[in-house]
Amino acid sequence: MAARLKETYKNEVFNKLMDEFKYDNVMQVPKLEKITINIGLGEAKDNPKLMESAVQELGIIAGQKPVVTKAKKSVANFKVRAGMPVGTKVTLRGDRMYVFADKFFNIALPRVRDFKGVSKNAFDGRGNYSMGIKEQLIFPEIVYDQVDMIKGMNIVFTTSAKTDEEAQALLKYLGMPFEK
Repeated sequence: MAARLKETYKNEVFNKLMDEFKYDNVMQVPKLEKITINIGLGEAKDNPKLMESAVQELGIIAGQKPVVTKAKKSVANFKVRAGMPVGTKVTLRGDRMYVFADKFFNIALPRVRDFKGVSKNAFDGRGNYSMGIKEQLIFPEIVYDQVDMIKGMNIVFTTSAKTDEEAQALLKYLGMPFEK
């Protein structure tokens, strides 16, 4: 199955970016390289079932099996030892990335309560965009009755853009709803 957003990028967004930024070479046009989704679970040290449910839910959301991340260092104040599972993450590339981005922009984000758009200030200076989601319930795949705990997640859109303006234009043309 070809990703709808990938076709949109090839047919429309690519040409808009070429015209707007006056690139000399087609290789200079920014593109979406990967999307990383991360769920941090410090509470998982007390409740191992929490980690299992987070891995299962993230797998359903992303359409790809997530990796369990482990603590690199021991932190006595948080009762965390090196090697303990503290979160889960998944990195999406290719068609899965475009399918997730399409679903995220058009279905999940409009389901956020009091949604007015995403902030334009979350760029890192190198063309990447990071954002946080407070609950996983905005995704249509998640069944509300089977959720044991509401978990937030961080989503990072990594682009090949050199500046934040180029990355913002790319994401805007792909359909990310920025606030006015």
